[in-house]
Amino acid sequence: MALDRIIHERLRLAIVSALAVHETLTFNELKAMLDASDGNVSVHARKLEDAGYVSCKKGFDGRIPRTEYRLTAAGRRALEGYLAHMEALIKRVGGE
Repeated sequence: MALDRIIHERLRLAIVSALAVHETLTFNELKAMLDASDGNVSVHARKLEDAGYVSCKKGFDGRIPRTEYRLTAAGRRALEGYLAHMEALIKRVGGE
Protein backbone atom coordinates (compact mmCIF):
# COMPACT_ATOMS: atom_id res chain seq x y z
CA MET A 1 0.00 0.00 0.00
CA ALA A 2 1.50 3.31 -1.08
CA LEU A 3 1.36 6.42 1.04
CA ASP A 4 -0.97 9.09 -0.39
CA ARG A 5 1.53 11.79 -1.38
CA ILE A 6 -1.27 14.35 -1.83
CA ILE A 7 -2.20 14.48 1.86
CA HIS A 8 1.19 13.43 3.25
CA GLU A 9 2.41 17.04 3.22
CA ARG A 10 1.94 18.61 6.68
CA LEU A 11 -0.34 21.50 5.77
CA ARG A 12 -2.53 19.44 3.41
CA LEU A 13 -2.93 16.77 6.11
CA ALA A 14 -3.88 19.52 8.57
CA ILE A 15 -6.46 20.93 6.14
CA VAL A 16 -8.19 17.59 5.51
CA SER A 17 -8.04 16.77 9.24
CA ALA A 18 -9.66 20.09 10.13
CA LEU A 19 -12.35 19.58 7.49
CA ALA A 20 -12.96 16.03 8.75
CA VAL A 21 -14.26 17.43 12.04
CA HIS A 22 -15.90 20.63 10.72
CA GLU A 23 -18.56 20.44 8.02
CA THR A 24 -17.18 23.58 6.37
CA LEU A 25 -14.42 26.07 7.10
CA THR A 26 -13.74 29.40 5.47
CA PHE A 27 -10.35 30.36 4.11
CA ASN A 28 -9.79 32.71 7.05
CA GLU A 29 -10.86 30.07 9.59
CA LEU A 30 -8.40 27.57 8.09
CA LYS A 31 -5.65 30.17 8.00
CA ALA A 32 -6.13 31.05 11.67
CA MET A 33 -6.61 27.44 12.78
CA LEU A 34 -3.43 26.28 11.04
CA ASP A 35 -1.41 29.45 11.72
CA ALA A 36 -0.50 29.57 8.04
CA SER A 37 -0.04 32.33 5.50
CA ASP A 38 -2.55 33.23 2.77
CA GLY A 39 -0.24 31.81 0.13
CA ASN A 40 0.32 28.49 1.93
CA VAL A 41 -3.37 27.87 2.56
CA SER A 42 -4.25 28.88 -0.99
CA VAL A 43 -1.64 26.67 -2.69
CA HIS A 44 -2.28 23.58 -0.57
CA ALA A 45 -6.07 23.92 -0.65
CA ARG A 46 -5.85 24.18 -4.46
CA LYS A 47 -3.82 20.94 -4.62
CA LEU A 48 -6.45 19.19 -2.50
CA GLU A 49 -9.20 20.65 -4.67
CA ASP A 50 -7.42 19.49 -7.85
CA ALA A 51 -7.21 15.97 -6.37
CA GLY A 52 -10.95 16.04 -5.60
CA TYR A 53 -10.34 15.84 -1.84
CA VAL A 54 -11.95 19.19 -0.97
CA SER A 55 -14.57 21.32 -2.65
CA CYS A 56 -14.39 25.08 -2.72
CA LYS A 57 -17.30 27.50 -2.87
CA LYS A 58 -16.68 31.19 -3.48
CA GLY A 59 -19.18 33.88 -2.69
CA PHE A 60 -19.70 37.06 -0.76
CA ASP A 61 -20.67 37.81 2.82
CA GLY A 62 -22.13 41.23 2.16
CA ARG A 63 -19.38 42.89 0.15
CA ILE A 64 -16.60 40.76 1.60
CA PRO A 65 -15.36 37.81 -0.49
CA ARG A 66 -15.84 34.48 1.24
CA THR A 67 -14.22 31.15 0.30
CA GLU A 68 -15.59 28.06 1.97
CA TYR A 69 -14.06 24.57 1.92
CA ARG A 70 -15.68 21.19 2.49
CA LEU A 71 -14.18 17.70 2.60
CA THR A 72 -15.49 15.50 -0.23
CA ALA A 73 -16.28 11.78 0.07
CA ALA A 74 -13.05 11.07 -1.84
CA GLY A 75 -11.16 13.26 0.64
CA ARG A 76 -12.64 11.43 3.61
CA ARG A 77 -11.70 8.04 2.08
CA ALA A 78 -8.18 9.35 1.39
CA LEU A 79 -7.78 10.53 4.98
CA GLU A 80 -9.09 7.23 6.38
CA GLY A 81 -6.72 5.32 4.09
CA TYR A 82 -3.81 7.50 5.11
CA LEU A 83 -4.55 7.01 8.82
CA ALA A 84 -4.90 3.23 8.33
CA HIS A 85 -1.58 3.18 6.49
CA MET A 86 0.15 5.11 9.28
CA GLU A 87 -1.39 2.86 11.95
CA ALA A 88 -0.17 -0.26 10.10
CA LEU A 89 3.29 1.28 9.77
CA ILE A 90 3.43 2.10 13.48
CA LYS A 91 2.35 -1.45 14.39
CA ARG A 92 4.94 -2.92 12.05
CA VAL A 93 7.86 -0.94 13.43
CA GLY A 94 6.59 -1.34 16.98
CA GLY A 95 6.57 -5.13 16.68
CA GLU A 96 2.85 -5.59 17.31
